[in-house]
Amino acid sequence: MIAAQAALETKMLLRNGEQLLLTVVIPTLLLVLFSSVDIVDTGKGKAVDFLTPGILALAVMSTAFTGQAIATGFERRYGVLKRLASSPLPRWGLMTAKTASVLVTELLQVVLLTAIAYALGWSPHGNPAAVLLLLILGTAAFSGLGLLMAGTLKAEATLAAANLVFLLLLVGGGVIVPLDKFPQGAQNVLGLLPISALSDGLRDVLRDGAAMPWGDLGILGVWAVVGLAVAGRFFRWE
Repeated sequence: MIAAQAALETKMLLRNGEQLLLTVVIPTLLLVLFSSVDIVDTGKGKAVDFLTPGILALAVMSTAFTGQAIATGFERRYGVLKRLASSPLPRWGLMTAKTASVLVTELLQVVLLTAIAYALGWSPHGNPAAVLLLLILGTAAFSGLGLLMAGTLKAEATLAAANLVFLLLLVGGGVIVPLDKFPQGAQNVLGLLPISALSDGLRDVLRDGAAMPWGDLGILGVWAVVGLAVAGRFFRWE
C-alpha cells in the first residue's frame, strides 16, 4: 500500500506544472544562467563549482519544503488527507509514502542537475557518503518545516508563505550569493538556516574536498529533529 501511494504521489507531482517549475525549471535556469554569465562574484575558481552545491540544496528545498507544503496544504483543505486517514493505509504509512515520493523526485533532480553541471565544466571532489548524509538530513529538515506549515496554516496562506520563504532563502541562503557578501551580523544568523547549512556543507565537500562537515550536519540535524517533532505534534488532518 505504501509503495502504491508513493508511486501515485510521485506521478501527481511530476504532472503538476507549478511543481515542475519549482523543482526542475527554476534550479536548472539558475544554474545555467549564473554559471554562464558573470553576474555575481562567487569568489575564486569557476562559478559552476560554487553554484552547483547551492543549486542542489535549492532543489532539495523546493521539493521537500515548498512543493510538499503546498501540495499537502491543499490536500488537507479539500479533505483528501481526512479520507486517506480513514483508509486501510495508516497515517504513518501515508507520511512514509510522501517521504518516498520526495526522495524519488530529489533523485531525479540530482541526476539532471549533475548532468547539466558536468556539461558546464563542474569538477566535484569529496566524499560521496558525506554528500548523501547532507542530502538526507536536509530533506528531513525541510520536510518537517513543510509539513508543519501545511498542517497548521490554511492552504492559501501556505501557498503564499512557502513561495515567499523559497524566494527569501534563495537570496539569503548562500545558494547564489556567498554569505560573506552579507554584513557580519547577518552572516551569523543566516549561517544557522537549513538552506545555508546544506549549501555550505555540500560546497565544503564537493568543491573543497572536506571529509565530513560536522558543523553543517549538526545544524541540519537539529532542524530535522525539531521540525519533525513539532510537525508531528501540531499537524492537523482536517
